[in-house]
Amino acid sequence: PGTATLQRLQKKAWWPWCKRGVTLVFFALVAWLIVTQARTIAWGDVMDSVARLPRTVLLAASALTLLTYGMYCTFDLVGRYCAQHKLRTRDVLGIGFISYAFNLNLGTIVGGVAFRYRLYGRLGLDAATITHVTVLSMLTNWIGYCLLSGVVFWIWPMALPPDWNVDPQALRWIGASLCGVVLAYVGFCAWRKGRDLEWRGHYVPAPRWPVAVVQLALSSAHWMLMAGIVYVLMQQRVPYPAVLTAMLVGAIAGVIAHVPAGLGVLEAVFVGLLSNKLPKSEILAALLGYRAIYYVAPLLLAAAAYAVVELRTRRAAAAADQADRGSPILDEPHQGQDHHEVDDVPPGNAARS
Repeated sequence: PGTATLQRLQKKAWWPWCKRGVTLVFFALVAWLIVTQARTIAWGDVMDSVARLPRTVLLAASALTLLTYGMYCTFDLVGRYCAQHKLRTRDVLGIGFISYAFNLNLGTIVGGVAFRYRLYGRLGLDAATITHVTVLSMLTNWIGYCLLSGVVFWIWPMALPPDWNVDPQALRWIGASLCGVVLAYVGFCAWRKGRDLEWRGHYVPAPRWPVAVVQLALSSAHWMLMAGIVYVLMQQRVPYPAVLTAMLVGAIAGVIAHVPAGLGVLEAVFVGLLSNKLPKSEILAALLGYRAIYYVAPLLLAAAAYAVVELRTRRAAAAADQADRGSPILDEPHQGQDHHEVDDVPPGNAARS
């Protein structure tokens, strides 16, 4: 019934204009979110801080950013393997890049979910397959986070600020619990042997345990590279385990606070944890450079790439529509075909007809 209703609406004269209006509103919303995000950053401080950083440091941070985004995009390749769809690798990596850039800056619902559904849907995947890929990508990201956080909190528990009211020993218990979650996930995958689990009408992806191990490796490397960017921008004056711990704590704090891009939250965590190792101004300078290189620059590239995808899709749709309008009606016989067929019919058969 829903499909029939949609088909009737598409035949209305006002439908194309309504569709264009919705698209324009969507682009306006995305543009507004980008501008809002850009206004929250002190661009003067960013430029001054980046200008004081050595060129080699900026190049190293940019290279690590490329590696980090590339590592995240492989999460969707894991989803392709498990969902068994046939999209090309470059298309999957491109969708992963666009969705991740918007996810970092605008949140999971807009970036991680909405853009995947829109872009994968344009390439012909059905909703169930897109959901499978999206859930596996998010699961890969956070199961690796659990593993890395569990190991770091267990082995290198940092002395937290006194006003946090958290005992460093409690971090060991948190780390042990997170490692237990990882072991339970791998055990669950080994038990299910690749069969998805149905729960209340929903299917929970359960890849085979070797795929789960690959998920853990990819995601852990992704989080370690993220911390490596800040470590390089701090010019290696803070021990890497301390930077990694601050990154992991800041990530989960940003998720809990529901602040887009973790603005202010990440900075507060880094200053609270590392101010005894580095002056606050230098910590903030490194984080401003990190936001410019890892958040803003990829977002601009992703917005441009998405605009190109939309433009190409619209041109292809317009060309296909024009071809359909200009093609002859296949059901109508060509002139002369009836004469040929009549001539081939014997006179007796023609009379009987």
